[in-house]
Amino acid sequence: MTKNRSIFKVIMENFLQKNFKNKRVIVRVDFNVPLDDNYKVTDTTRIEFSKNTIQEIVKRGGICILLSHMGRPISKESKYSLSHIIYCVEQILKIPVKFCEDCIGDMAIESVNSLKEGEVILMENVRFYPEETKGDINFARELSKLGDYFVNDAFGSIHRAHSSTTIIANFFKGKKFSGLLLEKEIKSINRVLKNGEKPITAIIGGAKVSSKITVIENLLDKIDFLIIGGGMVYTFIKALGGEIGESICEDDFCEYSKKIIKLANDKGVRLLLPEDVVIGNEFSDNAKINISSVYTIPKGWQGLDAGPESIKIFSQIIQKSKTILWNGPIGVFELEPFSNGTKALGQEIVKRTKEGAFSLVGGGDSISAVKKFGMSEGISYISTGGGAMLEYLEGKNLPGIDALS
Repeated sequence: MTKNRSIFKVIMENFLQKNFKNKRVIVRVDFNVPLDDNYKVTDTTRIEFSKNTIQEIVKRGGICILLSHMGRPISKESKYSLSHIIYCVEQILKIPVKFCEDCIGDMAIESVNSLKEGEVILMENVRFYPEETKGDINFARELSKLGDYFVNDAFGSIHRAHSSTTIIANFFKGKKFSGLLLEKEIKSINRVLKNGEKPITAIIGGAKVSSKITVIENLLDKIDFLIIGGGMVYTFIKALGGEIGESICEDDFCEYSKKIIKLANDKGVRLLLPEDVVIGNEFSDNAKINISSVYTIPKGWQGLDAGPESIKIFSQIIQKSKTILWNGPIGVFELEPFSNGTKALGQEIVKRTKEGAFSLVGGGDSISAVKKFGMSEGISYISTGGGAMLEYLEGKNLPGIDALS
């Protein structure tokens, strides 16, 4: 993995030195953005974050061919057409963007060949072809015919060995690079995993212990504090003999939770669970609410947020941290009665960041919370890749990066 990272650095430097004048540059972006019922983009983050790479290629005289997927179409479903986002891409790039109704074949080749220096075209959804997700080499070969160079800037898809993210790189020996977003993502995560300033705190939330097992195990060698939040708390509490009422719990992972507690202790990591929680008699905005010890939640009630004492303790840990990783909310922030824990924790992270700490937020729910509470500008870096970030935190090699090497 270390060798791959050093090669990755060389690839990045080569990109910044390259003259792309009149060369066709395929850029694999991740424009898998959410749309409302009127096909308007509701979150432009991923488009905004790839803007610098696209503009850099245009500035160097390149012809930019954008490849992306959207959703999981079964066939060529119009609701997943990338034509819906052209207006948004143009607004963000501040230049005209052409669109091609295909991504391979004669139409695609003709569209690309008609482009002039500095022009940008967005090709149709690569997942309209089932070969894409199968990592089909022939499909990758057809995609490769669109360009002279290949740049991967799709961190959100870098963990998938798909045709347009990984296999396509085989056809660009010596002519493949990482984009500026991809480089920034890796650098930011490495700032936690490899060279984070101590004390380092990881806040891991979400519903299930099972989805965060390898992340937690890999992090325990790097961090000083581990705050557990969200629904996964109650699996830990039940494992420790607590009464959790109707709270979510993975019974099969109770023993594993005890193993994590012991492992953290053995490695000198302070693991923190909530001491009190906000409980509700139903999963609803209209629920009756109360405060309870996390170990004695009454029957008929469920834990849905961290309580005031827990927030106070978590805040004290954040106040002394110099590096903070946040993946997963600590309560059901989508419901107003149970949003305070996640909101308060986010505010504390923003405050600490202003004081000089480095903060990294990743994972769809965490990012949604940060945006909902208007905290985006106060975080050092917000990752665009949920699954990719988790796999990197787990210590896995990412196929898209390996392909560039």
